[in-house]
Amino acid sequence: MSNGDVFLGEVIGTAILILFGAGVVAAVVLNHSKAKDAGWVVIAFGWGFGVLAGAYTAAPLSGGHLNPAVTIGIAVDTGDWDQVPVYIAGQMVGAVLGAVLCWLVYYAQFQANAEEELAQPTLGIFSTAPAIRNPVANLITEIIATVGLVLPILAFGLTKGLGESGTAVLVVAFLVVGIGLSLGGPTGYAINPARDLGPRIVHTLLPIPNKGTSDWGYAWIPVVGPLIGGALSGVIFNAAF
Repeated sequence: MSNGDVFLGEVIGTAILILFGAGVVAAVVLNHSKAKDAGWVVIAFGWGFGVLAGAYTAAPLSGGHLNPAVTIGIAVDTGDWDQVPVYIAGQMVGAVLGAVLCWLVYYAQFQANAEEELAQPTLGIFSTAPAIRNPVANLITEIIATVGLVLPILAFGLTKGLGESGTAVLVVAFLVVGIGLSLGGPTGYAINPARDLGPRIVHTLLPIPNKGTSDWGYAWIPVVGPLIGGALSGVIFNAAF
């Protein structure tokens, strides 16, 4: 795969991922949305479908990593780091683009939110935040949850039937749903540095009324935790399989 194909594929795929993922959270939390208060299960499936759509779209161009933790895990396992910067650059650009597109889709709801007596916080639409703020516990959660994502993804590559049938991405999408349902409670399961950092930058820069803080003091955890988890997954996979 050429650097140009990899970059373009990751931009498009990650933008779709964030559009669906941030979009489902906006649908559930913003006032005057038809999906208002639909709940955590809907959010988990929305993110899973975002992975499904984004990864299938990007796969012919880049393989559909959509996540620096996945890219790092593969690089640690294979020892091939040549295109890692291209993958991560595409993922970051795509995450920013997807967050902007989500804002445009829900523009009227964001504007109406400013006029409500009890305006809804907006950072959670774009990025994660812990239920209990404990940096050590939050970091450990993100590391473990990311291993729960990346290690199975690496192992799926050994299952010949998944590759031949084209269902590997579908299985990964359900894996993301499962992580959200099982491990998402403590930190909101970033498990993807680009997914959290790109939209957080957008939240900081966009003119969203009453948007509140972008919580940059916490922002390092959903970046560092998944990167450690991705690297650990590569080490474990390389040693065990």
